[in-house]
Amino acid sequence: MTEDWLKAPAEDIAVPAAIDTSVAHQARIYDYWLGGKDNFAADREAAEQAVAAYPPILRGVRAQRAFLARTVRYLAAEAGIRQFLDIGTGIPTANNTHEVAQAAAPDARVVYVDNDPMVLAYARALLTSVPEDVTTYLDADAREPGEILAGSAGLLDFSRPIAVLLVGILQLIPDSDDPHAIVARLIDAAPPGSWFAIYHPASDIDQDQVAEAVRRVNARTAGTTTLRTHAEIAKFFDGLQWLEPGLVQVQRWQPGSAAPDDGEQIAAYAGLARKP
Repeated sequence: MTEDWLKAPAEDIAVPAAIDTSVAHQARIYDYWLGGKDNFAADREAAEQAVAAYPPILRGVRAQRAFLARTVRYLAAEAGIRQFLDIGTGIPTANNTHEVAQAAAPDARVVYVDNDPMVLAYARALLTSVPEDVTTYLDADAREPGEILAGSAGLLDFSRPIAVLLVGILQLIPDSDDPHAIVARLIDAAPPGSWFAIYHPASDIDQDQVAEAVRRVNARTAGTTTLRTHAEIAKFFDGLQWLEPGLVQVQRWQPGSAAPDDGEQIAAYAGLARKP
């Protein structure tokens, strides 16, 4: 892959079949929802079909990015965290984890994890100007926590607190792969004082519309998006101590207290919690 390939709009790229996976499709759909250019006509069609079924999905993905930025900023500037493990990072966009963290703490270290070759290609281009001793990427599957832990140990010190970011990835792991056990393995490996941030689409808000939007995306991407209830998502945080406001709709999450309820409904929950 050349630098010209990395800089080109996605529509002009001849994509190898090996990278045209359901996860790659979903990453490009998400990019389109955020107003990015790294997507194809098929991705845009699937994205628009989902929006037609559930228009608030656009506010949801933007709220997801805002949640990530607020979380990383809080952890770096206020909680003193200097190590971040961002699993399922997706195609780089504005306010990426290393940019937010290192703006608050230049010595913050960040490991990005993804197994989508398109994401990794763009990550390589993004990180060319970033020192390798503070930011890197890892080609690994979110369903293989042992591989993630071993690979990230080259940059991260697991004797010191780490922030593990699982933002928009757990819904892509079906129940048959036991995502709760995967998260529990990550929690067990993290030292006391570590933090876990999760964003996850909800199955118990605007149920019919959201289910139809997911059905349309899954049908066009051979995807396996799994929506979960508030209780099912809260279970990922077992053994951790919530930072207020706990697990709330993503647009209401801010560190320390929930934003005022203006009646807006977004079918996704977000939360941040600390390992005691």
